[in-house]
Amino acid sequence: MLNARAMLYRLAAFALPLLLAACGGGGGGGGGSTPVLETPPTLRGVAATGAPLVNAQVSVVDGQGKAVGTATTHAADGSYSLTLNVNNPAAPLFIQVRGMDAAGSMQVLHSTVPTISAAMVGHVTPLTNAVVALALGTEPAPVFTAAASSASQLTQMATATPAAGDFLKTLVKTQISDLKITTLDLLADAGFAANKGAHDLLIESVRIDLARSRLNVPVLQLGNKFLAGTTAEVVVELPTAQSELLKTTGTPANAITSTLKAATSATTLLGNLPGLDDLGAALNQLIAQGKDVSTILSHVLVSGYDKHNSRVKTDLAAILSGYTTANRQFGRFQLLGCADDTPATGNCAKVLVGAVISDSTGTVVELFSDSVSYNKAATTTNKWNLVGNGKKLAVAVHPLAFSARNADGTADAALSPNPGIGLQVEIQAQTPDPIPVNPPLQLLSSATVQLPGGFSIPFGYCSRPQLCVSSTTGATSLIATGGVGDLAIQRAAVGWVGTADSVRGAKYLVSYTISGAAETRSAYLRADVLGDPAAARFPALDGLTANLPLRAVDLQTGALALDWHSWAAANPDLRLIEARRVFTPTAGGSPTVLDVTLPLPPKATLSALGTAYTPTGTVKSELWLQAMDSQGRRFHTRYTGSP
Repeated sequence: MLNARAMLYRLAAFALPLLLAACGGGGGGGGGSTPVLETPPTLRGVAATGAPLVNAQVSVVDGQGKAVGTATTHAADGSYSLTLNVNNPAAPLFIQVRGMDAAGSMQVLHSTVPTISAAMVGHVTPLTNAVVALALGTEPAPVFTAAASSASQLTQMATATPAAGDFLKTLVKTQISDLKITTLDLLADAGFAANKGAHDLLIESVRIDLARSRLNVPVLQLGNKFLAGTTAEVVVELPTAQSELLKTTGTPANAITSTLKAATSATTLLGNLPGLDDLGAALNQLIAQGKDVSTILSHVLVSGYDKHNSRVKTDLAAILSGYTTANRQFGRFQLLGCADDTPATGNCAKVLVGAVISDSTGTVVELFSDSVSYNKAATTTNKWNLVGNGKKLAVAVHPLAFSARNADGTADAALSPNPGIGLQVEIQAQTPDPIPVNPPLQLLSSATVQLPGGFSIPFGYCSRPQLCVSSTTGATSLIATGGVGDLAIQRAAVGWVGTADSVRGAKYLVSYTISGAAETRSAYLRADVLGDPAAARFPALDGLTANLPLRAVDLQTGALALDWHSWAAANPDLRLIEARRVFTPTAGGSPTVLDVTLPLPPKATLSALGTAYTPTGTVKSELWLQAMDSQGRRFHTRYTGSP
């Protein structure tokens, strides 16, 4: 039953339709008296971002900040179950889950159980993370880290949670209506599973982020995931929201700073999505049958496949056949967005999806991404099928930050500013190399990128997977440096980068000619460029000191082992996605760039750098590390090896 405070602000402030009035609260009461239990209570739930968060780490603290249990989510469905290590934990329970989603992004999500009972349910999703953020009035992760000294905040969280859940549902009321949800407990729905049911699709249909305003105020951002751009439709100031939620007559709507008060919805698409997981099951059956490439090519599941960022049907068939050989299977699909250039209102014809690929032990060994479409006329096959996005290559723009360090790990004073910020532009220049018999081929020779402010930057081919930034217009043959400057439009170096170019939703136009045809593509900035990125966010190696520096000779032999445990532990929402060595002759000449494979699942060590490099003269030896956060920001670190 809704508490009086929640009902008051619903009726007075929002006048919601009866549909939402029937929806249950955020989950649990406001932290009443805790029963005395003779045995330790149990806690179970599901961790999901739409698709299950598999093999993720679950940590639980009680209302006094004491650690009361840990678990690992199941490799198949993201579920977890544990018995707490105390009989009578203090209310509320505070849950954190850390793991990689189907898009390859590290997620750190939170939930809460406001009251204690013998058997409790605590799901962990982006929606529960938003409930906790609203109830705390700030980002949950720092509070969880300092839980031992945050008892008063946790008490407030328990008090505000029911109203926070109700308030959040007003922000996604259109999706709730489209999905025909009549009762909804965001935190403890007993029947919830990451199976494309209504609750799961609610999670999948909204893009939810925590960020900071220009005044450094923590905000909650929400938007329809299936729009062409990534602009947040609804923005809520978290401190104001919490203050109002804690009042008996508060109006949380006052915390909304955006024009829209509720996110829009892909109404038609949501009605078709429940059957999407049938496609994954059919692909797994095809893989288990041991079909070869030629058989897969003629299979109905890929009959309508065109291309996806230069991947053609034969490439897709080779990938699926490779899964057969290696005994690998698809996890459930996660919805990533819309592949349409201009999505129809309330719909999306081609949906971007991602899935983890696991071996027979349940270990994630690969990530798969593509596009799917719905054929309502299909009667003898799956209505959802892989079709590709129809694009000849991939384009993307990401917020970027770059730090330079010496061999002993200290900041490189020779670089100014250090760290630097800018934009990372990725324009696919070569075909991917999914299998050894398919070496990369050049796709295009040049392109221009028009910034939202109207200025344009030239790019040219540099024998790398992505085009490189060019200082010469029209250049088609560049020499890659191997450094961040190949892809980065750095604010300190390019005076054309303005404020409008650095905010979430900024639209970039990428123009090029491929196979004799001119094309223009749009790319949208997923998150704001951080104006002053914290030094702790940049990838950092353990063990470097003045007495134990990163030596050039070790980089050259390739036998060096890398360890970044400390950085990974401090930044669970970041994943190292790239490492490479660059050797530049000091007497002049082209650098040698050696990429290092970082296998999945994400680790904090690398046993060796790989192929040895034998210089013919004096060279400058560098190690580059690139990490990605959950909103797509890129953080680069350059280490210069000591002689």
